[in-house]
Amino acid sequence: MKKLLLFLLVALVYAAHQDVWNWRRPGPMVFGFLPIGLAYHAAYSIAAAVMMAILVRFAWPKGLAEREASSSQPPPPHS
Repeated sequence: MKKLLLFLLVALVYAAHQDVWNWRRPGPMVFGFLPIGLAYHAAYSIAAAVMMAILVRFAWPKGLAEREASSSQPPPPHS
């Protein structure tokens, strides 16, 4: 169930990136100076960052860093 919800979240954020409704409209201005397309992409960037934080929290493989650290050997000394 968790994988399905995470997949749907990614699909939703991906679909939201396709903002065809703002392509030919310069207005209205957000806060009186920010074009709507730029404001939309600023909000989208925040949403994408939140999605990535959720993915790292809930979908990151457990013990990945420990396995990598234990399997790597120290680098040879420089001469």
